[in-house]
Amino acid sequence: MNRYRECSALNSKKDAVFMNMAIAKAEEAMLKGELPVGAVVVRDGEVIAAAHNLTEEGGCALRHAEMEAMTAACHKLGTKTLDGCTLYVTLEPCPMCAGGIFLARPERVVFGAADAEYGAFGGRFDLFELYGLQGRRPAVTGGVLAEKSSLMVREFFENKRKDAAE
Repeated sequence: MNRYRECSALNSKKDAVFMNMAIAKAEEAMLKGELPVGAVVVRDGEVIAAAHNLTEEGGCALRHAEMEAMTAACHKLGTKTLDGCTLYVTLEPCPMCAGGIFLARPERVVFGAADAEYGAFGGRFDLFELYGLQGRRPAVTGGVLAEKSSLMVREFFENKRKDAAE
């Protein structure tokens, strides 16, 4: 069942461009030993901020790509909300990040791979639906370049298991 809004052909081309930027950030994360998740905040076709997971490097479980990118975008824009912005992220946001999205209020969220274990936009559950916040839910498009994003995460965990076995 597709719980996400379908995007138009025009949006899908733009979405692929920005998702590829988020994937590049995820690749940076993987090279640093971080879970390969990247995020980009865009407004009016301009990249406002881009980030990747920093939980290992930053020594803090809260340093997810989405939170890093949204924080940087808010600082750059000089505002506490992301009105008119789109958040692109390679992996479906977890409950913590969904809460951050709720507070930062980007207009849209576009993600790559669904996350059946932790996804809070329909993968595991829908945080906005669960708490009756449908009126505050951004437009959501899932599955953009999902295979690329999913492959990186799978490779990351396969390598982790291989390293642990050695």
